[in-house]
Amino acid sequence: TCPRCCRLWAAKRAFPGEGYNNPPVSGENLIGLSRARRPHNAIFVNFEEDEVPTQPLEAAVQTWRKISTNPMDRKVEEELRKLFEIRPIWSRNAVKANISIHPDKLKVLLPFMAYYMITGPWRSLWIRYGYDPRKNPDAKIYQVLDFRIRCGMKYGYAPSDMPVKAKRSTYNYSLPITVKKMPSPLVTMHDLKQGLGPSGMASTRKSTSNKYKLKDSVYVFREGALPPYRQMFYQLCDLNVEELQRIIHRNDGAENCCTERDGWCLPKTSDDLRDTMSLMIRQTIRSKRPALFSSPAKADRGKEPLTFESGEDEEDEEEEEDDFKPSDGSDNEMETEILDYV
Repeated sequence: TCPRCCRLWAAKRAFPGEGYNNPPVSGENLIGLSRARRPHNAIFVNFEEDEVPTQPLEAAVQTWRKISTNPMDRKVEEELRKLFEIRPIWSRNAVKANISIHPDKLKVLLPFMAYYMITGPWRSLWIRYGYDPRKNPDAKIYQVLDFRIRCGMKYGYAPSDMPVKAKRSTYNYSLPITVKKMPSPLVTMHDLKQGLGPSGMASTRKSTSNKYKLKDSVYVFREGALPPYRQMFYQLCDLNVEELQRIIHRNDGAENCCTERDGWCLPKTSDDLRDTMSLMIRQTIRSKRPALFSSPAKADRGKEPLTFESGEDEEDEEEEEDDFKPSDGSDNEMETEILDYV
């Protein structure tokens, strides 16, 4: 008998009446939960859905009201409300760069203010309740651009040559059901109510005025500056370069329909933006490290498979973008964020 059959037979004897591949779950055969996951009551919306939510779930309201018990919480709530009045669509990183709030508290506050789009040109973004970007051409500037720095032989530099780091290696990635060897201090409900970080650390921490704020480089692209990570999710309005904005606004006033791939933009707008941004980054790296483009040894070394976006011909690039799979040096931000709410 083959080993697989033996295992199935043993499973049937151990768990009579159960499916071979689905024995009852117990504490002994769990991988190990690091902690019970808190429900954050986010509303997820697909691009194909007819309507968008106009208000949060009652559970989301109650959860936020339960933990927002100090003046700082009410101040942050008002700040976020003003952000959504100024601009109806935000990425989580953009919010983090504009207000100072404990990350665990932000996970509760965002579903209180906005719903989360999981497909289409506004995927991975938080959208103010009642606002439907598919019905408003002005929402074009808030669309998302998934941008990855191009590296390899045909670009003149390898990932190891750049002073830009990956967000997280898959070797350090853990699913919600895996045990972390060195768990960070847990944040309790009491901590959140007090506006603190991990319990018992309040006395050693600095003022919370800007403690949790990120630099605006995590969501804004500027010419002459390298992105902080090799994969970035930018909203079009945060591409702070005149040439890029001209590409985005080529069809202003002539937006006829909103498609899942291109939104309100002309077809291939994302490709044009990526090409232009890649050229800017190449020029920036050339100015910072000119030896990379003048040394024959560097060019020879490029024969090794060190590319983030591989391929030998320029016409293959479009296909590579569509078939891209996150590598060891890449992080799928949308999937990571969704894990916080399931």
